[in-house]
Amino acid sequence: MKKTPIRMTVTGAAGRVAYALLFRVASGDMLGADQPIELVLFDLPRAKTALQGVVMELQDCAFPLLASVLATDDPVLAFTGTQIALLVSARSRSSDMARLDVLNDNAKIFAVQGAIIGQHAHPDCKVLVVGNPCNTNACVAQHAAASFGRIPACNFAALLRLDHNRALALLANKTARPVASLQRLALWGNHSPRVYADDRFALSQGDRASTLVGDGAWHQEAFVDAVDQRGQAVLATLGHYAAASAASAAIDQMRDWWLGTHGEWTTMGVVSDGSYGVPEGLVFGFPVVCSGGDYQIVADLAIDAFALEKIKTNVQELQAELAVVKPLLPDLFK
Repeated sequence: MKKTPIRMTVTGAAGRVAYALLFRVASGDMLGADQPIELVLFDLPRAKTALQGVVMELQDCAFPLLASVLATDDPVLAFTGTQIALLVSARSRSSDMARLDVLNDNAKIFAVQGAIIGQHAHPDCKVLVVGNPCNTNACVAQHAAASFGRIPACNFAALLRLDHNRALALLANKTARPVASLQRLALWGNHSPRVYADDRFALSQGDRASTLVGDGAWHQEAFVDAVDQRGQAVLATLGHYAAASAASAAIDQMRDWWLGTHGEWTTMGVVSDGSYGVPEGLVFGFPVVCSGGDYQIVADLAIDAFALEKIKTNVQELQAELAVVKPLLPDLFK
């Protein structure tokens, strides 16, 4: 039996990340080869011409799964009835700006979008925030939606899969094992240069990654540092922030959330329930298992002193970001 189309909204749809994302979504890479999609593309009025060009290209691909495509600069129209919202756009940070400098503008953007989602989206809408700083942006959007009491907090997530994928690639290269063979990799914290890549539990075909590497210092130094610095390394080499890899990670994260991980671990930035001492309400990267459209944080993992310090550092960074945002949006953070 043919499936009912899923309505999906993508913001910043005329941008570089969305361009790398949309054609793969329409071909079935995100929700499966048998799932039709109604795409809603949202961007600002100044991007109207470019957005229409994206629509033309999507049409010219003649994707069998693309039931319809709508381009709009009306946020209410964009989010009404949507079942998946990919919040790709955000105020970008120039090379001379500190990370906290963009929080003021982004807080207002994501408060507005979160409120509209809270009022008009499907009540089980899953919201993946791609635009950075994605953890705090997701927290703002979730709080804005919460005031309408329709969409649960667990339906908001931040894109931590990019860090997870970067760590997988580095670990595969170090162990000389295929990426597909690696399991039980954990990442913790904020999508920032402080994210903690934790391979203490990682396995490949039953072998422990630590045994395959054979260098204890590598796991706490070179591996963690390489993941933390990868975004800046791409920027320095390519001349702009990662777009294709971010788009691919968004596809991976939403696919696993929607279709399940079949018992395997992945990483998502989710609203903390207090696990591992992370304060409730922070949008924090955890190892999770997904099933039936839901996720569960992997429980009862041993946290050594090094991991505990890394988790605390990420908590402190996120709390500092929220300290900037909360005075701007006092009604959301009472």
